[in-house]
Amino acid sequence: MNEFYTLNDGTKIPKIGFGTYNEEFADNTATIIKAIECGYRFFDTASLYETERSLGNALKQSGIARQDVIIETKLWIDEMGAENVKTAFEKSLNRLQTDYIDIYMMHWPRQTGADDEKWKELDVETWMAMERLVWQGRVKRLGLSNFLPHHLKNILESSTIKPVVDQLELHPGYSQEAAVAFCKANDVLPMAWSPLGRGRENATMGNAILVRLAEKYGKSIQQINLRFLLQKGILPIPKASSEAHMKANLEVFDFELSEDDMAMLSYMPQTAWLGEHPDFVIPTRKSNPANV
Repeated sequence: MNEFYTLNDGTKIPKIGFGTYNEEFADNTATIIKAIECGYRFFDTASLYETERSLGNALKQSGIARQDVIIETKLWIDEMGAENVKTAFEKSLNRLQTDYIDIYMMHWPRQTGADDEKWKELDVETWMAMERLVWQGRVKRLGLSNFLPHHLKNILESSTIKPVVDQLELHPGYSQEAAVAFCKANDVLPMAWSPLGRGRENATMGNAILVRLAEKYGKSIQQINLRFLLQKGILPIPKASSEAHMKANLEVFDFELSEDDMAMLSYMPQTAWLGEHPDFVIPTRKSNPANV
């Protein structure tokens, strides 16, 4: 991985990360070790995902130097608030088996629905607690996840430390053009979760436009999705379980989508949206007693 973005604090970050989300709470230590061997150096996890322990184990077992990887993790909505941040951070640090986090993020802007305006105060309180972790040298930089422009604006107007990234669901068929433009206008790097598309029908895999472009460029649909995001200046974090897919997801720097094809993908009908909206849908944490 020799392609990098530069964050607003001057730090270089690989243009593609590795997602560790695991719906089954399974131990994916071996999968992450395989990703390290394939060349991934930026890893995304979260308290909600319950893969922090697997990531920590994988980094230890791989023997890779801590300074050679970037770890990004997130606190969940039940961990927001000044006191909760302290506890959540210590738990994440323990599970990851490290003494600092490269990027610590707020995972979701609201604890409740759109009719509650108290979210602004809670977000700022949480962010200020996260800033203290930076001042203490325990976190290198801060970020956000699922923050739309009005959520991000609230942080930008109230913070001392600027977020370096905002992680959003982004892929062809759900490119959130306005949110991406707002991030870029404020020098916050947009990052893509679910960059290959999800949703009930997994529609990007059979989408006629993507099928045609895959044939045109001699690439897989997954590679077309990733290339689309990279050309928009977005950092994708794909998941993969097989070595072949891990490698294929990195083989997207040897071709370029045309301007017309980029436009077609940018404005194709909504496709493969997961259905989660940070103002109206508040996801719940699954119960896993092992996540301590």
